[in-house]
Amino acid sequence: MPLGSRASNDTHELGTAFSAMIPAQKWPLFDAWFCRHARKRLARSFHALNVHGLAETKSIAQDAPVLVVSNHTSWHDPLVVLALGRALDVDAYAMMDAKNLEKLPFFRRVGAFGVHLDDARDGARALRYGAGLLDRPRRAVWIFPQGKTCPVTEPLVFRGGSARIAKLAKGCRIVPMAVRYEHADDELPSAWVSFGAPVESTERDAGVVTALHKSAVERELVRIEGAVRARSRGDAFFPLFEAKTPWFGTMAERALGWLAG
Repeated sequence: MPLGSRASNDTHELGTAFSAMIPAQKWPLFDAWFCRHARKRLARSFHALNVHGLAETKSIAQDAPVLVVSNHTSWHDPLVVLALGRALDVDAYAMMDAKNLEKLPFFRRVGAFGVHLDDARDGARALRYGAGLLDRPRRAVWIFPQGKTCPVTEPLVFRGGSARIAKLAKGCRIVPMAVRYEHADDELPSAWVSFGAPVESTERDAGVVTALHKSAVERELVRIEGAVRARSRGDAFFPLFEAKTPWFGTMAERALGWLAG
């Protein structure tokens, strides 16, 4: 099936060698449409998407491929990744549990590739595939080393996939990312994302590298925690989007407050 773009054709060529895993099959027009749809859906679901480190990560991605290592806390995470990929101006891909990708196959059209988490050989294929995508600047691959959604209150437990991709894709930069969803003073919750500084290491031991990646994501979770506790974005975060209270709704609330007083 023709995929209509150089990136997608590269993906297809990589995928032909790995029949067990599910390769991405990007459709550029669908990708562009669905990314806009994802942002609109997020805007309906959240008061704001507050982001730290976006400009710095975008600058890094202009010069090198980027492996983004993130915690995984909600069904909304893939939509957030799509919105961030557009904001970073990168050709974005993400590793996804094959069981979920089989239920939601349209995610293949926007860059998801599937791995069977209970099959070590398939996992090795998917990691080589992900590393193969990281062959040029302005290409990004997201990986969620927890392997499943976990409450943000639970300690992070990472599998070793991110360390193995980092070893295979020697020219890529490793950027930690934390994500959290939080109710505060607004009717809708807010989404918080924090990109950290790239993880630099010459360590060869995969366990040590995995621990470094986990610690880097934990630091960004702490940064988000500080903003949430302060109930303020401060200078660290900026809204990728933010809902505006309708003029009529504001006046109605003031009128009700006056009547109640």
